[in-house]
Amino acid sequence: MYCLAKRTFDLIFSIAGLIIFSPVLLITALVVLLTLGRPVLYSPQRAGRRSGKSDTLITVRKFRSMRMAEGPSSHHSGDDDPRVTTVGRWMRKFKLDELPQLWNVAKGDMSFVGPRPETPDYTKLYTEEQKVILDLRPGITDFASIEFADLGSILAGDDPDKIYFEKVWDRKMALRMKYVEQRTFWIDLKLIFLTFAAVFNRKK
Repeated sequence: MYCLAKRTFDLIFSIAGLIIFSPVLLITALVVLLTLGRPVLYSPQRAGRRSGKSDTLITVRKFRSMRMAEGPSSHHSGDDDPRVTTVGRWMRKFKLDELPQLWNVAKGDMSFVGPRPETPDYTKLYTEEQKVILDLRPGITDFASIEFADLGSILAGDDPDKIYFEKVWDRKMALRMKYVEQRTFWIDLKLIFLTFAAVFNRKK
């Protein structure tokens, strides 16, 4: 019953969101095109919901907020990353870069609420107990997304990947497991509300 209610909610509100926010999507796409050029979307491969015991990959859609990296780049970026444009910082602040993920939700690759999808390199670090996270459809928001709403400021520094593992990884994994253990439809609705509150209560 929970899974049916969750998927029905996701499908209805993702399609409604794509329609309602279509002007915002169009304007944001044009701004990205004018300031950064093509591609407008950043489309990384992330670990999706496991099919049986087999890992699956999904293509997550986001508006591009950074200039193209020359050579190897880190998985994460702090607010002080010089590749992030002024427009990109503004999009990140209000999570406008995440809006294309409504399409991921409509397709069924993602849910509104669920553990944020990680890179395959990082999911290899999951313990056997933590691999249960991959049995859930990844989401746009969860407990960790709210607690680390200002992740960019935490990761500011010379080595954001190192900072991520030192200051974020263990806590984020604990919060992902908390969602696995406590998830209900009402928890999902609460997390959606708290996500909006976190976005509009940001100080920077």
